[in-house]
Amino acid sequence: MKIKILDEAEDDIAKGMFFYERQKENLGNYFLDSIMSDIESLYIYAKVHIKVNGYYRLLSKRFPFSIYYKVKNECIYVYAVLDCRKNPTWIDQRLKK
Repeated sequence: MKIKILDEAEDDIAKGMFFYERQKENLGNYFLDSIMSDIESLYIYAKVHIKVNGYYRLLSKRFPFSIYYKVKNECIYVYAVLDCRKNPTWIDQRLKK
């Protein structure tokens, strides 16, 4: 099975990384490493997570972020990596794009 991180999800990760880097030096890199580790865990745990708005939702282990993904044709597509502290209405609208 392959994992494909879509462009919008890559942008989400970059924004999160930038946010944490402004908080403390190298925290952005730690965020990136943590999120990528969470995404790689999908090789083992894909499709065991709760479904939200038609996406599986994986909660990050170290940061308040959710990883939204779908599984199609033996490939895992990561659609969004969103901050859980955002307004739930904003998250719903973002996922409906």
